[in-house]
Amino acid sequence: MNKTLLVAGSIAFDSLKTRAGSRDEILGGAATYISIAASYFSKVNLVAVVGKNDFPKECSNLLKKHNIDLTGLEFADGRTFRWQGEYADDFSTRQTLGTELGVFEKFDPKIPEEYIGPQILLLGNISPSVQLKVLERAKGTPFVITDTMNLWMDIALDDLKKIISKSNLLVINDEEAFQLSKKQQLITAAKDILKLGPEFLIIKRGEHGAFLFTAKDTFYSPAILLEDVIDPTGAGDSFAGGLAGYLAKTGATDFTTIKTAMLYGTAIASATCEGFGTEKTITLTNDEIESRVAKLKALVSLH
Repeated sequence: MNKTLLVAGSIAFDSLKTRAGSRDEILGGAATYISIAASYFSKVNLVAVVGKNDFPKECSNLLKKHNIDLTGLEFADGRTFRWQGEYADDFSTRQTLGTELGVFEKFDPKIPEEYIGPQILLLGNISPSVQLKVLERAKGTPFVITDTMNLWMDIALDDLKKIISKSNLLVINDEEAFQLSKKQQLITAAKDILKLGPEFLIIKRGEHGAFLFTAKDTFYSPAILLEDVIDPTGAGDSFAGGLAGYLAKTGATDFTTIKTAMLYGTAIASATCEGFGTEKTITLTNDEIESRVAKLKALVSLH
């Protein structure tokens, strides 16, 4: 049973520099990475906004090619969201050099009639107030996966707690978990965050893998060791997208299925890091994904 998957988030043009080189105005944004990753397992209904005059047709065609429905993609007057950044040589830090919100600044999500009542809703890293609007307007009782970041903890904590309380699965990194919980140990941070309402919590730790927590159980998914990282931008979004797509494909959202979904999300995230932007992710084959998942399964198996 394939469940309907609705993704809401940002689409952007990224200009970035890493030790491997640089790229100017390549397609990025949380919703882009999420949707492409999820598309390997499920059709994706996308809600986002781009500029009417500067979003090229080839970008729309790329998304459509990946089984991403663009009925919910709004073309607004103004410029598409842009971000500029530079990574340290060891990728330990990232410096934002410029941000131009453009049409994204006044994003008021519109949910097409055919998107109403999704079974799985993935709320990408956007303002919690916008996430709440998407959830309300999508209607139904979806399995809600929410991503967020430190910024919203600083400037929109009340709304963030509201959307977390309405989420089934929260996906954040360890730094965000420590800030949100005001705890400095992973297990105590997880316990406090789960009290905010979600049944499941995933805490990502980059090259050190990710942990899945519930009130009773814990699971660890390792990362795939890469010989050379080109660009980690969008890896976390690809992880969430791959996970959500796998859940949509299987039609299940239990602890055991989420564990397996994490391996598929990790597999696609590892590929994302091996190229600039979506360069590598868009060329993946099912065999390549399964090969990466097999490596992960070997790492977590005693046999």
